Amino acid sequence: MESEETVKRWRLILGGEEADGTGVSLQGVELQMDQTLAALYDANDKEKSRGSLGASSPNVSRWLGDIRTYFPSSVVKVMQQDALKRLNLQSMLLEPEMLASVTPDIHLVATLMTLSRVIPDKTKDTARQVVRAVVDELMKKLTHPMQQAITGSLNKATRNRRPRHNEIDWNTTIRKNLKHYQPQYKTIIPEVRYGYGRKRTSLRDIVLCLDQSGSMGTSVIYSGIFGSVMASMPAVNTKMVVFDTAVVDLTEELKDPVELLFGVQLGGGTDINRALGYCQGLIMRPADSIMVLITDLYEGGNQQEMLKKMAAIVASGVQLVVLLALNDDGTSSYDHQNASFLANLGVPVFACSPDKFPDLMACAIQRQSIAQWASTNNIPMASGSSR
Repeated sequence: MESEETVKRWRLILGGEEADGTGVSLQGVELQMDQTLAALYDANDKEKSRGSLGASSPNVSRWLGDIRTYFPSSVVKVMQQDALKRLNLQSMLLEPEMLASVTPDIHLVATLMTLSRVIPDKTKDTARQVVRAVVDELMKKLTHPMQQAITGSLNKATRNRRPRHNEIDWNTTIRKNLKHYQPQYKTIIPEVRYGYGRKRTSLRDIVLCLDQSGSMGTSVIYSGIFGSVMASMPAVNTKMVVFDTAVVDLTEELKDPVELLFGVQLGGGTDINRALGYCQGLIMRPADSIMVLITDLYEGGNQQEMLKKMAAIVASGVQLVVLLALNDDGTSSYDHQNASFLANLGVPVFACSPDKFPDLMACAIQRQSIAQWASTNNIPMASGSSR
């Protein structure tokens, strides 16, 4: 027999009325939880619409407070996303009082980016505070792994056997020279010294080229965060370009990821060909350059010219990596024909989660096999990807 608590949970899931089959009557907090759920999930049922939110309902602000009272944060975020989709409540984000009531998350930031051109002046400060809260949380989570991965990979990439004293890698030098231990002196005579080499202004040039069509929202946010982290590291020279049918260079905004994200306008068409042409002009050292193209590969511009530019970029020696998505959700749709063309060029094409991106960049910097890295991490590659 089901416990009373379990039956009540089923009653909340099924929504009550005669058809739920539980015969349970709710009271107190459980009844308030039920009314909060009904306001959202029964909104399209005219017979149950008395508690409906509605796009212009004055109860929206109170409802946002109620869901935080009755449900854990993970559920709150899901309900907020459902409200935006089911009830078309984007208009609530244009009011500072409403916006201040919302629990910040990455999907909300993506929505704000979509609305950035129409947010009224009175709401912009509140919107920036919401975006700042999400950005700060992500920066804390992602900065150290990114810096550690890139620094370690650059150290390995520049190792040499004639280092200056302050460039010696003592751990490696001692380990490699243990066979030269001198018992009478109780020390090791290093026959060969190992070091990291001379540091230059930048050891790798990295170009992040981001599709800012509406479906790429969370990918753009994560890319902006990672781009800002890499831009703070003098060992790599990082540039960031976003595109739809136009191309915008946001490199100067990398120092402030919040302003960078507000510089992005999600939605519109896609002209990958134009973006690639612009990025080609940024690449001064092809053999030391990594270009990360983040797009679902649906081209709205000149497809044949786009394919020619992709082939030219690869032929020039640039290490091209194509990410179909950079988020926790993966990609639901992409252009398989263009992905296959890239795979045949030897370009790795796949979706990447944010927690894997630092290791991916470390692998690219060291010129290791990204296909092998993806296989080790159980990441499926687009058909034919081999590099």
